Amino acid sequence: MDPWNEIQYDDSKPQVHDDVLVAKEKRKWTAGDDPMRLWVPECPHYLDELIRLEGRGKAHHACHACGDSDAPYRCEDCFSVNLFCCSCIITLHQNVLLHRVKQWQDGYFYSTTLKQLGLRIQLGDHTEQLCRNPKPAHDNDFVIIDVHGIHEVALDFCDCANAPSHYRQLLRRRLFPATSTDPRTAATFAVLEHFHLLSFESKVSAYEFYHSLARRSDNTGIAPIKVKLFPSVGTIPTTDQSMRTGSLFSRGHDPAGVDATQEGQLVVLCPACPQFGKNVLDDLANVSPNQRWLYSLFLAIDANFRLKHRFVSNNIMDPGLSRGWGYFVEEQQYKAYLHDHADEAQEKSACISHNAVNMADTKASKGLAATGVGSIVCARHDMRLANGVGDLQKGEKYINMDYIVFSALSTLSTAPIVNFSYDIACHPITRKQPFHIAAHIPTCQTNFSFNWTPGVGRTDGEAPERGWADINHIASSTKEMGPGSRRDILDDHFGDWNWKKVASLGRTLLQLEESIQESDLGVALLTTWKSEVVAWELDHSNPNPFESRIAAITQAAVRLELVMQDTQDLENGSSVSLHSHVTPGILISTGVDLEHAQRRLRADNGNLSQHAMNEQQANILARRNSLQRRIDAWTEIQLLYMPSVSRLRATGIGLIHPLNSTQTSNEEESGCPGPKPNSARPKDFQLLLPSDFCDLTPCDPKLLEMEWSLRFAQASDTLDKCRSHIRIRHQLLRFKSRHLRGQGANTRAQRTVQAVEKRLVLSHDKYSRARSALVCLSRHLDRVGWDHKLQVLKKSDLRPIGDLGGHTQGTAIMLWIWLTHGISLHHSEGLQDSLRVEWCKTQARHTRWLEEIQLLLVEMCRVLAFFAWEAKCWDERQILRVVDRSEYAEVLTAYAKRQAAVRRALSASFSEMWSNVGALVNAGLDDGAEDQEDDGPSIDGLPREDVDGID
Repeated sequence: MDPWNEIQYDDSKPQVHDDVLVAKEKRKWTAGDDPMRLWVPECPHYLDELIRLEGRGKAHHACHACGDSDAPYRCEDCFSVNLFCCSCIITLHQNVLLHRVKQWQDGYFYSTTLKQLGLRIQLGDHTEQLCRNPKPAHDNDFVIIDVHGIHEVALDFCDCANAPSHYRQLLRRRLFPATSTDPRTAATFAVLEHFHLLSFESKVSAYEFYHSLARRSDNTGIAPIKVKLFPSVGTIPTTDQSMRTGSLFSRGHDPAGVDATQEGQLVVLCPACPQFGKNVLDDLANVSPNQRWLYSLFLAIDANFRLKHRFVSNNIMDPGLSRGWGYFVEEQQYKAYLHDHADEAQEKSACISHNAVNMADTKASKGLAATGVGSIVCARHDMRLANGVGDLQKGEKYINMDYIVFSALSTLSTAPIVNFSYDIACHPITRKQPFHIAAHIPTCQTNFSFNWTPGVGRTDGEAPERGWADINHIASSTKEMGPGSRRDILDDHFGDWNWKKVASLGRTLLQLEESIQESDLGVALLTTWKSEVVAWELDHSNPNPFESRIAAITQAAVRLELVMQDTQDLENGSSVSLHSHVTPGILISTGVDLEHAQRRLRADNGNLSQHAMNEQQANILARRNSLQRRIDAWTEIQLLYMPSVSRLRATGIGLIHPLNSTQTSNEEESGCPGPKPNSARPKDFQLLLPSDFCDLTPCDPKLLEMEWSLRFAQASDTLDKCRSHIRIRHQLLRFKSRHLRGQGANTRAQRTVQAVEKRLVLSHDKYSRARSALVCLSRHLDRVGWDHKLQVLKKSDLRPIGDLGGHTQGTAIMLWIWLTHGISLHHSEGLQDSLRVEWCKTQARHTRWLEEIQLLLVEMCRVLAFFAWEAKCWDERQILRVVDRSEYAEVLTAYAKRQAAVRRALSASFSEMWSNVGALVNAGLDDGAEDQEDDGPSIDGLPREDVDGID
């Protein structure tokens, strides 16, 4: 939630009390709901008033100050629109030197400048006195860049004997010079601060911002701006930002000065994470073992290949102002390490083909100094870590990522537990984000998911992705910068991102209400299953309770079994294959594949619009021709094993499909188009597999057995795909409803939902066809009991687990598709295995939400302790640096006091937000209090071991 945006969307849903739906009371309409309708009648008056400002107003045109009749001047930036004479307007602007002035001449106002009217700016420490030895700027021409535009002014430096240097004189008047030697251009502190914040929020570049100011000064181009954005002017924002960063992190208060800055010292730390010695003690000896997980670090690792960098300049010409002081690693040591380990081979992923790792050496890098950046962040609070960012020269290599990770860890004190989240690493020390975990093999999904890992709460591990979405907007501008400037700009944006996160922690951590509600998802404890969960959490070598122990029959497994049977028959000399390359098993499995290819072609052909593009039509035709050739080759071999199909096709009996009525009902139920009768097109050709004609004519029992095995596995696989599509569709719709606003975003999301819906329709039809074949085959193979697992799939069954289908919680029954997690020969064993897996997952989710409550509570305590520690540090810095001049001592004290006041104000604001947290937690957890020891954290008082002894 954005603390600077107080208007939040109301996504609340109707309330349910005692199984009665209570509609939300509608807000009354006000005039503010339709402001344009109120404005339209007043539009002519607005236009008249805007045009009126082009003239001098009322008939009296004398000077508003002295009454002189010759008063042609008016200031565009003063609140008053009165006219003044030349001497009066100069007098009025002695302390507002950068206002824009217009002169009435020839019947209209045209732009002039205070410099042309004779106003001169005198620098130096002269209180109400003129300088006795003024020195005009070079050629009496000085340019000041301000929020209002780019101004040419007449400026005099003080050239007295004890006068400070020219750049110091400018800085004391809140003007930042473009260079320290003979400056001719400067920018006001106001415009630098304005650009600084604007670049953070809108990601505008210095080039774009400068030219917008130039256009505000003259939008016609008739009078070109004398000062172009040459390098010395372009470095003003970067230099200013660096100086402000140094002062923010007390470098001006350090007696040793800027050169004593340590690596990673100029970063905004995460107040909610355990900062040992700051918000928690260095020694956790007094913390009970079952509470140590509350002091864990949660770190997420990821790479971003949008932040590329071209070979522009070099580190000698553009070294940058930070030497590893911020978020980037120290460049020279990093490059030396990569050079020393350049010959090490990239370790390949043993899980699946992660292109970021396995294809790192093939990453396009021509003309690029960096193909992207790698980063390690705080996984719970989305904050960058000190020395936790580094350039990637060629893909996401482990050698780069290892250095970045350990550089960040070197700035952190030792924590009892460090939880890593890395979306492409499969290792016991890493855990996967819920979003990326689906890209891994099933073993990784159960062993490394945060959902089943104890002591992580509801940490999702997606923090890097949210940070990349913010920083990607400046990728195009930083791509062309010099290496040092690029690192400084990115460091600056990372720092602002961290500060915004700190300022919003009050609302971010106030998620206890949702956590308390979600933690009520547990079920009654079952001794055996709970003991398995506890045993696995303590030792991962024990059986994983989140994995199904009933082997599911898949199509791939059945195909492998058929090929192995063919191999065994060949070795035993009992093979009866009638074709040298195609065995009966291959024939049937290929026929099943052809059937699915027909289904997909019919669906894609039906989705073509009336005015489809030539490329779309050509693609459909190419697929149709390819399918026709495959069918022709298959039917030739089919006649060898099933000669009766030739008679069926010749007489047309086979075209009267024995399952025709079932297919029609399947088509109506699933919405997938079926084959057209009497059509010669390949998508409608009837393949006549054994299940299609076994009721009409005898068929080889071996072929029936083979098709039964394939169809049974096909139905099981497809049912699993249906469940996956349902979950994805449900998550997409929830995300669309909660987070997307605007026509463009909703249109793109709807296209994604429709793509998933089409896959679900295809899977539904595929399952229905496989089940229809099983019905027919079971009559000839005497198979019974299978239909308890593979029931008729209706559209009404395609709902997520939480969808009650119009029922209340007390009357709803879980849909049968969610009780089937594989096909077991023993009904009771399979059902118990499914229930065990679902119960263990539900219990894990329940435990994660309880952990989340405890983590949020302890993080709130740490945030308040961190602010108290920071405020105390700033208090001590008031007298840390001894200076000779009293004015500097006062400045150092004032700055330190202001920073301490900011921390105390944040602490007071967050404490007010969290004032009701204690009562909320106690009310929400009362039901489970009997079975739990009351040794957890509480917002009512920070645990003493966290605060005692912290300096």
